[in-house]
Amino acid sequence: MADEKRARVLDLVGPFAGLIAVAALFAVLEPATFLSVYNLQTIAAQTVIVGLGAIGMTFVIVSGGIDLSVGSAIALSSVVTALALREGWNPAIAALAGAAAGLAIGIANGIVIARAKVVPFIVTLGTMGVARGVAKYLAGEQKIDAPPGWLAEVMARTPEPVWLLVAPGVWMLAILAVAMGIVLTRTVFGLHTYAIGSSEATAHLSGVRVARTKTFIYAVSGLFAGLAGVVQYARLTVGDPTTAVGKELDVIAAVVIGGASLSGGVGGITGSLVGAFLMTVLANGCTLTGVPNYVQEILIGLIIVVAVAVDRLRHRQA
Repeated sequence: MADEKRARVLDLVGPFAGLIAVAALFAVLEPATFLSVYNLQTIAAQTVIVGLGAIGMTFVIVSGGIDLSVGSAIALSSVVTALALREGWNPAIAALAGAAAGLAIGIANGIVIARAKVVPFIVTLGTMGVARGVAKYLAGEQKIDAPPGWLAEVMARTPEPVWLLVAPGVWMLAILAVAMGIVLTRTVFGLHTYAIGSSEATAHLSGVRVARTKTFIYAVSGLFAGLAGVVQYARLTVGDPTTAVGKELDVIAAVVIGGASLSGGVGGITGSLVGAFLMTVLANGCTLTGVPNYVQEILIGLIIVVAVAVDRLRHRQA
């Protein structure tokens, strides 16, 4: 048990050290700009969408699965939210409708994966196309302009009231991260998630309802992708069926950089959020220092490869 706790601490120290090192580098290179209050508020706000997706993806990856439909679910959710607002719905109800769209995709993924025993990669690859296609159909293959109401304030980089310090969406992310961290580590559902990722056969023999748990896991991922879609709409104030292309890769990268194992059984919400912040800080710092976008992509790719290589090395040693 002591070795397990020590391993978890070490898994978290690595991503934290990486985040601090990257932030320190850009603080030295561009101290006035990078360390400004506005830029720090911007970094926090820019992390929300990937952070929300990473919370849901953590459950999936810890269980030994993968979800490639997150980006498309975000797009579908943003379109549904915009359509609801255009029809005059209350912003809160419109946001619930957007989140429900993501939840529906997640439930569909979970049912097919758990009941039909189809490989998660194939199922979510398929629903990635389905969700994107439905989003384009609902939007008529164009952006949907709709009055955001108070939803626009969710991602305001200079929040009102000012004592909030950061956008309300950032506080929402923090609260949900704490809540889902407790769910993952302190509830039967969370423990079963780890058990399935460690060994699905053993979990089944131990009495875990694997099929039902998997369905819930993918439902969680879909719900958080839906919430990310609502936030995406709040940020852009348009429902865009072409948005968030490739966002699922950013989300997966954040979880992997945060110490989760693609083999399952290892990972945590805190590490995933650290991974999300690390990616945002890296992109923000590169932009401020004039580093070309392709260099940012190369750096993030290398970080992902190193994170996975370290994970494989750790498994061999174990």
